Amino acid sequence: MQDISVVLWGLGAMGSGMAEVLAQREGIRIAGAIDQVSMLAKDLGEGLGLGEKLGVVVRDDAEAVLSEVDADICLIATTSFVAENEPQILKAVGHGCNVISIAEEMSYPAASSPEAAERMHQAAYRKGVTILGTGINPGFILDTLIVALTGACSSVERIHARRVNDLSPFGQTVMQTQGVGTDIDEFKRGIQEGEIVGHVGFVESMHLIAEAVGWELDEVKQTRQAIVSEQPRTGESITVEAGKVAGCNHTARGFVGGREVITLEHPQQVDPGAAGVETGDYIEIAGIPDISLAIQPEIPGGIGTVALATNMIPQVVAGSAGLKTMNDLPVPRTLMGDVRRTVQKFEQVL
Repeated sequence: MQDISVVLWGLGAMGSGMAEVLAQREGIRIAGAIDQVSMLAKDLGEGLGLGEKLGVVVRDDAEAVLSEVDADICLIATTSFVAENEPQILKAVGHGCNVISIAEEMSYPAASSPEAAERMHQAAYRKGVTILGTGINPGFILDTLIVALTGACSSVERIHARRVNDLSPFGQTVMQTQGVGTDIDEFKRGIQEGEIVGHVGFVESMHLIAEAVGWELDEVKQTRQAIVSEQPRTGESITVEAGKVAGCNHTARGFVGGREVITLEHPQQVDPGAAGVETGDYIEIAGIPDISLAIQPEIPGGIGTVALATNMIPQVVAGSAGLKTMNDLPVPRTLMGDVRRTVQKFEQVL
């Protein structure tokens, strides 16, 4: 079996991290790289500071790259939203590529954009390829991990999960959606105008959980509050002055028959340690039996997103055609050996 060939589309903080991981994976070949600014016209290896060339020049012409390289899969790290991601996904699918997107809304696109989800599903089905949206959250902490834990329960009454995390590793797209760097009036105005949305993905996580356990949600209610910093803070893509917004405390509640059955909390901010805040991931399941899980510190968001996207490559390459969610594919696992063997294993069962 030949190496699995990959095109990387978007080389910001997350896309660059994926490139670094894949450059070291056995059975993987980076065949193309698409970006608008950061590394344009550079060899990918040099742009990443790997100390060696990878023989892949970063280009801004997606159509040309996808036409020339005949890739097995395209990893897209460009946006958080279905509306912006769909044209990119359809372009990759049109060239016969499987797709993994880290756009948060792509983790369950039918929740926000059912018509777009159907278009992508039909396009992938016709081409015989698979589309998956995933990441650390949504994609794992506040949905897939919860779903896995319910497997040890004979019944579940209520789920309450909380992720306290550090936004520092993420790029400008995430900072903008969180309102990081704004003042309190700008934050409130951004919330009202829909420019600041807090955590993108709560509705998607709610639907992933509900679908998995058999609940039909009546309603999802959300609240967003600014986290104003009393001290300067620094992330990889932004510096936050004292008195400015460092993040967003976002809560979502899901109801079935008028009863609150899922509560997800996500106070995330740049450099929480500067304010004495400890990060962590916490899951409480009320059921038979009750389950309580605490992970401290948090599973790092940047590293985790890169890992989820790259570790799901075998499941997606081997998967059946169409638009999938994390509920549809085997659980993620790290890839320590030859990726080709893992693909062959999944081809026997999927």
